[in-house]
Amino acid sequence: MGCCGSTERTKREWRPLEDRSCTDLPWFLLFTVFCVGMGSICGFTIVTGGAARLVFGYDSYGNTCGRRNEQIEGVKLSGLDHRDRKFVFFLDPCNIDIVQRKIKSMALCVSLCPTEELKTYQDLKRFAMVNGSELCSYELAGHKYPGLPERFTKCPKLPVPPSKPLPVFNRCTPVDISCYAKFAEAVVTFVGDNSVLHRLIAGVAASKEIIIGLCVLALVLSMILMVIIRYISAILVWILTSLVVLGSLAGTSVLWWLYIDHRLYGNDTSSKAAKETKEEVEITRDSGQALLVYAVAATVFTIILLLLMLFMRKRVALTIALFHVAGKVFIHLPLLTLQPFVTFLALLLFWIYWILVLLFLGTTGNPVQNEETGLTEFRLTGPLQYLTWYHAVGLVWISEFILACQQMTVAGAVVTYYFTRDKNRLPVTPILSSVLRLVRYHLGTVAKGSFIITLVKIPRLILMYIHNQLKGKENACARCLLKTCICCLWCLEKCLNYLNQNAYAATAINSTSFCTSARDAFVILVENALRVATINAVGDFVLFLGKILIVTSTAFAGVLLLNYQRDYAEWLLPLIIVCLFSFLVAHCFLSIFEIVVDVLFLCFAIDTKYNDGTPGKEFFMDKALMVRRSRVKEVASEGAEMKPMACGGEWEELQEFQVYYLLVGVLVDWVLTEQSDFVLCLSEDVVLFLCVYLPTSTLFLFVKVIFLVLTR
Repeated sequence: MGCCGSTERTKREWRPLEDRSCTDLPWFLLFTVFCVGMGSICGFTIVTGGAARLVFGYDSYGNTCGRRNEQIEGVKLSGLDHRDRKFVFFLDPCNIDIVQRKIKSMALCVSLCPTEELKTYQDLKRFAMVNGSELCSYELAGHKYPGLPERFTKCPKLPVPPSKPLPVFNRCTPVDISCYAKFAEAVVTFVGDNSVLHRLIAGVAASKEIIIGLCVLALVLSMILMVIIRYISAILVWILTSLVVLGSLAGTSVLWWLYIDHRLYGNDTSSKAAKETKEEVEITRDSGQALLVYAVAATVFTIILLLLMLFMRKRVALTIALFHVAGKVFIHLPLLTLQPFVTFLALLLFWIYWILVLLFLGTTGNPVQNEETGLTEFRLTGPLQYLTWYHAVGLVWISEFILACQQMTVAGAVVTYYFTRDKNRLPVTPILSSVLRLVRYHLGTVAKGSFIITLVKIPRLILMYIHNQLKGKENACARCLLKTCICCLWCLEKCLNYLNQNAYAATAINSTSFCTSARDAFVILVENALRVATINAVGDFVLFLGKILIVTSTAFAGVLLLNYQRDYAEWLLPLIIVCLFSFLVAHCFLSIFEIVVDVLFLCFAIDTKYNDGTPGKEFFMDKALMVRRSRVKEVASEGAEMKPMACGGEWEELQEFQVYYLLVGVLVDWVLTEQSDFVLCLSEDVVLFLCVYLPTSTLFLFVKVIFLVLTR
């Protein structure tokens, strides 16, 4: 069967939690082979010495410190025995290439880092004689340092700052990091005064206990909000709806008031029109027309908004009910709150591994002499240079795979909760059961879904890189084209993410392959398009308000706790850190809540489509979602065949919207037009309604029915 189900198939029979089988096994094997390739890159860097050169360090002649080295052809002073020289010392550690983010200085292997400042070449000689650690190039004798002419190019730049070895990586690092001030200024571009930077850093150091406490507070608030949002969702939704409606009405009223005031002012000053120039008269007339256009546009927007609120009010109630049930899910499945921690830990461990291997790759390859500096560097050449690209693809695919595993785990637990009639018979740990099902049956599905996201994300990242590299060099057309492509790919990625999430839920319900699940989920979503739009619009905004609530609460607590510090400039960085962390935490936790709501809606749509409440087809849904249960029972008692709630309801509400639109159009014409023109405007409204709006909506419904027939 093809990805879109090209062969003929029977009607989908949803059997929640009944049959389990492995899905997308070839993709699991492909992902396994890819991960083996990622591990092989790490092994290659270790075998070829790249890992050793990173950890132990190497000098500018290609010698690894702390080891016996082999001669490199064409490189003098290579192949030295450095078993007694274990530390890397830079002759000018403050010579930093900010663009390339590396130190442009000769490096030597030394036996001891200078622990005190060396101001003269005589001090260098004494340090070499006493400690046996020569800080100049290997061919220079330590006792001759003060009189050698090469001392200006092959000895450290004076004065030599005191340093100590960096843990693990064996680099001599200056104790006083003030020499990195230029680099810090380049990174922190908004700080122009070093004293300000020092004060900000001092404020963070002095408030570290408060920062940690506020971060814990953000965690607690996020976990509490996920439980109590079921009780405050209705208030938030209706307050939001009221504010939007009142804001729209107020804006429209202000525009009409400005237009009427302008007309009255124009009439009062008509006697002065003779004194005005023709240009001033035209400006006055244009201003009046512009205000009229703005007022009419605002009126149309307000009317459409009111109609949408009117005929989608039941779907807003469904969103509130889903939030209520989602709160119950977190009460029955408290381990769901640990999912952000587990996912973050997995991502963190993988990112640390990825960065280490990337650093290994930076010191792996053949020795090459830099023509600009004359120093020896290690670079990958030939086909091996594509290992970095392979490693970069692995970063995106495996990161998306970990995130997809979280979505599948949450979906599996929520599906188990929804389709278990007796909640007292839930598994002891539904989350653990979902993880075991994922590992045993559905890793291939997760690998395939994450690969599709990777195919879209990588071109977008490449275009973003090209756009940044060409900033200020490309013409306006190319810049617009690049931004358009980036925006389109971003939108496509978001749509695929949403579809993937629902596909994982369908796989958790029916244990079908990724493409089959994606198609089935897409059909369900199309059948409930208006509900999906309402839940995403209203639900996402409510969750956004929740994030803002957590951030503002944490920031307010931070202001109270930091109030004892008189220097208010020191508040800035701690509060920024706390606000960023609290928003990140709130986003992670409420994203889990959003996944739960989306999975609940898919389960609800499937439940209402294939069950009607009759014996043998009882609903699985919670009582809070049975908004039409009485109607269902009434129809079922008459023996009528139940239709999906989505299709019938949407057509009825579409008809309701059309009637309201026609009535409001007639009312507006009656208020705004003169009596002689009212019949003409009324006829225009009727013609537009019969010839445009009604055929368009009918065509939409016809296309939707054809689509549903073809996809079954």
